[in-house]
Amino acid sequence: MRKNYGTLETLNPEPGTLNAEPTILIVDDEPNIIEILEIVLQDEGMKVIKSASVREALAVLQEQEIDLVISDIRMPDLSGVELLRQARQIAPETVFIMITAFASTETAIEALQHGAYDYITKPFRMEELRAIIHGALEKRNNQKPQSPASSTDLEAQQGQKLFHALHRSHVVGKSPKMVEVYRTIGTVAIGDSTILITGESGTGKELVAHAIHEASLRREKPFVSLNCSAFPETLLESELFGYMKGAFTGANANKKGLFEAADGGSIFLDEIGDMTLAMQVKLLRAIQERRVRPLGGNNEVPVDVRVIAATNQDLQAKIQQGLFREDLYYRVAVINIHIPALRDRTEDIGLLAFYFLRHYADKTGKRIEGISPEALHCLESYSWPGNVRQLENTIERAVALETSRNIQLERLPDTILNQSVNTNPEMFMLPDGPFDLENFLSQVESSLIIQALRQVDGNQTSAAQRLQLTKGSLRHKIQTLQIKTRD
Repeated sequence: MRKNYGTLETLNPEPGTLNAEPTILIVDDEPNIIEILEIVLQDEGMKVIKSASVREALAVLQEQEIDLVISDIRMPDLSGVELLRQARQIAPETVFIMITAFASTETAIEALQHGAYDYITKPFRMEELRAIIHGALEKRNNQKPQSPASSTDLEAQQGQKLFHALHRSHVVGKSPKMVEVYRTIGTVAIGDSTILITGESGTGKELVAHAIHEASLRREKPFVSLNCSAFPETLLESELFGYMKGAFTGANANKKGLFEAADGGSIFLDEIGDMTLAMQVKLLRAIQERRVRPLGGNNEVPVDVRVIAATNQDLQAKIQQGLFREDLYYRVAVINIHIPALRDRTEDIGLLAFYFLRHYADKTGKRIEGISPEALHCLESYSWPGNVRQLENTIERAVALETSRNIQLERLPDTILNQSVNTNPEMFMLPDGPFDLENFLSQVESSLIIQALRQVDGNQTSAAQRLQLTKGSLRHKIQTLQIKTRD
């Protein structure tokens, strides 16, 4: 099967951005792809070396210095990730860019954990790859020499654990903000500190909690979860701490609470902000002393659990209102992980849509292979107030309704179609009388550029990709529109 690399466009170099003739190694088993990339990169003043297999690429890395490797992940002999792993020992300063399909997203995340600079998913535009190449070479030129020992076996093992944790927990995303979440998971999972996960409803806080557990030393022990808003105070206490026979009407036998059930593992307390103040006191005591007292009991039971809490509320504001205990906040928020809203990581919308498409197509046995460009653009234009959960429901519905091999625009709900820019040709009404069109368009362009920069924390390369511009074009517009990037 021929690989689809999407639209291949000529790269236009930006003068002064790269060192003279960097050496690029292209690793792919498709000769036509190598040929196209070779022509494009040579036009940029780069020296290109070609390889059709991982073993051949490893031999090249042993014989000469390579600045950048662009490798497909799926290769006939060994995987691109295996090439990356072995190259870290042979040529630790060489920077890697991986090429993957949507179906291999989890493998691409594994590549990031092994030290890849970035990865790009198919189909892609050459302009997008160009921006990544320039960023990678800039990093290569600025990084300090490192010895092979800097990438230790322990780091590699932890990266592998993180990959498996994300894979099993169905955490999906490649945006800079989600990659930072992955890195935080990999850093904190190995310890026992209490963690507070914040984010809007539907962003996947429980999935992240489960990934933390799976990447920790407690992964062989239980992971139990409880939504604190689903129970009144008395029932919540008995669910968490258990009860003794005769503690209340209907308590016909002793029952262990979730803290005891999670002994040796992790307990996830969702919507912790909905706990009553009285219940907060009991939870604080259990976390501090690592002991629980069942309802109606006289003796305390020692427990060894890691507490991971989550909320979609502003707990600092609730503290000011007297609705949440400050001492409990600092006890649960030893480490804080914030999950961004889906509208703030639009790069992940297509990725998630294809992930859910594969899941529900397999589940229903339907042969649906993709999403039409019009439907995908509509999905990426929507603000997703319900976040990932709403996107999943949308794709599940579309798969159920679709009769062709690609999800079509008309399979999407009206709420999403009506908000799409493409479905509203008169989104701006022309006022009566004279109208300064150029000034209006400048304001709109400036607003969109500022929004793109804010979404990627000021990274102009990422903002250019978001707006489908070259980095040079974005810089020109920033200067022309007098946008203050520091602000």
